[in-house]
Amino acid sequence: MPHSTASKVPTPDVGTHGINTTELVVVVFFFLLVSVLGFLAARWRKASQANHLEEWGLGGRSFGGWITWFLLGGDLYTAYTFVAVPAALTAGAFGFFAVPYTIIVWPLVFLFLPRLWSVSRKRGYVTPADFARGRYGSKSLGLAVAIVGVVATMPYIALQLVGIQACLDVIGIGGKGSSTFAKDLPLFIAFAVLAAFTYTSGLRAPAVIAFVKDFLIYLVIIVAIIYIPTRIAGGWHGIFHLASTGANGKTKPGFLSLNDHNGKTNAFPYATLALGSAMALFMYPHAQIGVLSTKSRNTVRKNLAGLSLYSLVLGFIALLGYMALAVGFNGTAKGHLGGNAQRAVPALFDAVFPSWFAGVAFAAVAIGALVPAAIMSIAAANLFTRNIFVDFIKPDATPHQQAQVSKTVSLLVKFGALAFVLGLDATSAINFQLLGGVLILQTFPAIVVGLFNRWFHRWALVAGLWTGVIYGVVVAWQQKKFAADGKTVTQHHFGSQIAKVPGTHLFSYIAITALVVNLIVAVVLTLVFRALKVADGIDETQSADYTADEGDADLPNLIEAEPALAEIAESS
Repeated sequence: MPHSTASKVPTPDVGTHGINTTELVVVVFFFLLVSVLGFLAARWRKASQANHLEEWGLGGRSFGGWITWFLLGGDLYTAYTFVAVPAALTAGAFGFFAVPYTIIVWPLVFLFLPRLWSVSRKRGYVTPADFARGRYGSKSLGLAVAIVGVVATMPYIALQLVGIQACLDVIGIGGKGSSTFAKDLPLFIAFAVLAAFTYTSGLRAPAVIAFVKDFLIYLVIIVAIIYIPTRIAGGWHGIFHLASTGANGKTKPGFLSLNDHNGKTNAFPYATLALGSAMALFMYPHAQIGVLSTKSRNTVRKNLAGLSLYSLVLGFIALLGYMALAVGFNGTAKGHLGGNAQRAVPALFDAVFPSWFAGVAFAAVAIGALVPAAIMSIAAANLFTRNIFVDFIKPDATPHQQAQVSKTVSLLVKFGALAFVLGLDATSAINFQLLGGVLILQTFPAIVVGLFNRWFHRWALVAGLWTGVIYGVVVAWQQKKFAADGKTVTQHHFGSQIAKVPGTHLFSYIAITALVVNLIVAVVLTLVFRALKVADGIDETQSADYTADEGDADLPNLIEAEPALAEIAESS
């Protein structure tokens, strides 16, 4: 039953008020709008050879500044941002790691992404695994990078679908008494439409929809940070006070700091979580194809500088978690969210906004999930096509055949993500993303180190990568999740991505520890292979490839595309 808190905001239990028709109509309207845009995107910048992997999977490598800004931003503002990060903050300040990591990431990627763009443009690389294969002359290394990239991407796509599901729960679809089929049907429909326009339009679809997505997100955030504090007694001071006190009104020790209730500091795991997440973010293939789709090296550099603005707004989005706590929404089993903290922000919007604007906010979250999910599935499909199908199954595949395979695989990847959502515990959605980070960070030596020097032996990189992956998965599998009493086990596997560093008393993000293991193996085996004079692969790149830029006389030709409206506007 609804009741009022000190903030005088009603806090109904999720799923008890029936379907909110106004919210549902607004969400359906925006969903239909972006679906139409997604299908029309196939006709935008239409190339003479639309059925070509560089056209379908990279948008013809011709995106300019504005398109790239929104497209890369689509990798930051996702359901992870709107749902998982604020949900993590309902458990304490530790969840704030997402803000510093997006600050760390920009200077970090500024160093290597322009080099990756140059060598990829010069050599026609479509995926990061293409680069690893060409740089080290090793299809096996390319295969390893591709497999890890595909597997790491699926839980990230799943997280986006979890965000849509949380909004549908709060709207009232699939409430008490609904069958499992009725509860998941809207998710299936959203999934099918996403799959259809991605198949039809390729990377152009998320590039077009990203404009609508970011407009809605900025609108909702500006309104939220201005309006919601006016609904809570004491404004921002009241939000922090109410968030840091329990139901009994007593202050929760350490809740707003990095110390736990026993006073034990969590600074080291917090720092490794932020650093590891930053290093992993642009190792994901979907982030890299956003870079490879740009028309010039300078476009990449300008965007990386400008994208740091996203980090500022991310801080406000994270604070939505505290706002949800302040009005009474928490992730406890007996709370209004039914034990699922992922519903915190949607429930907050439902409680404080009029229904029509809550519908706009839900549409922002849902579209914010569709855009990155589309990019991720395309990136995973490109990896399979280039580094498994072409390298090992059909080396003479034509560009048309490669594009067809990618389209089909993009559908299968989405099915895999759907299986994650339906088969795993979705109440800790941020673990989906962090688990993907454990895997994808193991490609760091092959990609980032490889962009600057070629000291590592190819087989040592393969061994190190798989060692890091196996270590990370095994340790993550062993992690349990405990209830508030610190003793009752509520989840037996993948309950946390923080684990003890072997031989020490420190706790760290598993991805960082796994990367250290990976590097140790790679260094030791490189020395061994060099001593044994094991043949190394042939590097097909040259030093000049890493500084190539638009306009260079020796760049290979691309498929001709019609001028884009956005680029016409840029040049006028």
